[in-house]
Amino acid sequence: MIDSFRHKGMRKQLVDQLAQKGIEDQRILDAFLKVPRHFFLDAAFTEQAYTDIAFQIGAGQTISQPYTVAFQTQLLQIEKGDKVLEIGTGSGFQTAILCELGAKVFSIERQKELYLKANQLIPTLNYTPKLRYGDGFEGWETFGPYDKILITCGAPFIPDALVAQLKPGGRMVVPLGEGNTQEMILLTKSTNGEISQRSFGKFRFVPMLKDTAK
Repeated sequence: MIDSFRHKGMRKQLVDQLAQKGIEDQRILDAFLKVPRHFFLDAAFTEQAYTDIAFQIGAGQTISQPYTVAFQTQLLQIEKGDKVLEIGTGSGFQTAILCELGAKVFSIERQKELYLKANQLIPTLNYTPKLRYGDGFEGWETFGPYDKILITCGAPFIPDALVAQLKPGGRMVVPLGEGNTQEMILLTKSTNGEISQRSFGKFRFVPMLKDTAK
């Protein structure tokens, strides 16, 4: 895979768009400059990799719109060393962004095809998240609790298991709702375990599915 000056130029244009749309965290913008998004799409779709749109990646799933990835990441307020649980590895692009920000990432993917692809690709970029093929509704209790939890698909409800695996003082970002659109929810857990929620508008995601694919 080649990351040319042209690719880097297209990344810079994309990052400029993200900044214009309100992404203020310079660390996130720098991560988008660093991670070659075209590696996460088929070679024929390099142009689409650097437009601010979602794109099909197989198994009925999509790589999220870059603005959506950046927006969710900004809500999480990632700090270096944070232990982050990601529900929905997908292409692995969001996983790579979290790793570039210095997070220790634990990511679950329900679709075997996508899990295998991400498991092969991400290490070539020198990132070392722990990836799992399984049911995101159950979380990954073995490595919990987590400083931050990110759901990258439309959840019909907020799973109790994930709330339980969130550290006191932690933040969870989840697109909540069934149907064509979801409400972006920031869930926070206080140091005494109280839960509060805040909405950040409407977005579109593929649905979060329950049963592990075979």
